[in-house]
Amino acid sequence: MIELKNIKKSFDGLEVLKGISMTFEPGKTNLIIGQSGSGKTVLLKCMLGLYSVDSGSMLFGNRPLENMDDNQRRILRREIGMVFQGSALFDSMTVLENVMFPMQMLTDQDEKSIRAAAHEVIDRVNLNEATQKLPAELSGGMQKRVAIARAVVMRPKYLFCDEPNSGLDPKTAIVIDNLIREITKEYNITTVINSHDMNSVMEIGDTILFLKDGLKAWEGNKKQIFKTDNEAINNFVYSSRLMKKVKEVYQ
Repeated sequence: MIELKNIKKSFDGLEVLKGISMTFEPGKTNLIIGQSGSGKTVLLKCMLGLYSVDSGSMLFGNRPLENMDDNQRRILRREIGMVFQGSALFDSMTVLENVMFPMQMLTDQDEKSIRAAAHEVIDRVNLNEATQKLPAELSGGMQKRVAIARAVVMRPKYLFCDEPNSGLDPKTAIVIDNLIREITKEYNITTVINSHDMNSVMEIGDTILFLKDGLKAWEGNKKQIFKTDNEAINNFVYSSRLMKKVKEVYQ
């Protein structure tokens, strides 16, 4: 579990996060949504420890991130998996080598054990036939699956995904959404996803945090989002005619 308590963050006097409190639970896909400039990327980077917060507390389990020393932060880093927006695979490495990389860098396990763990997660994302291929030989959806396998090879407690469906067609995006949800539940991971994809919200939004101008404007789940009378989120979600028709169906 990750618990945020009154998180504030400013840059050059401009307050970007204005007191965000939220709980992200294990075994659930927790989505952060909002317009560009709402603060969702800054919030994600704060949780990853890339930005220090001005005030407030972020607890991983019962461990406040702001009170951790360097060794405690290294331990936490090994408990975190990350799926980057552009997959961020190493071009010169094969699929197998990409997935093995975190364990080679962050553990002292022998090569045989690392290879076995990598093959296990590659099998889980259905890429056994692609272990010796380079990223350039893969489709966008396959690259995302490699990124997911690499992110979970160390069986993390926490998984962060930054726009995991970016650049994918709708059908492939649903496949990636479902894969993230399945792995989250199977491994009981606390998964936090930054997204602007409303298909993701409808498919896998177990918990949804909606940010507007650095504030928590709404929280709920994929069922409640269609029934809320919150003006801010309705303006965001139902900005298109298609989504307005979807809402009519759900109501």
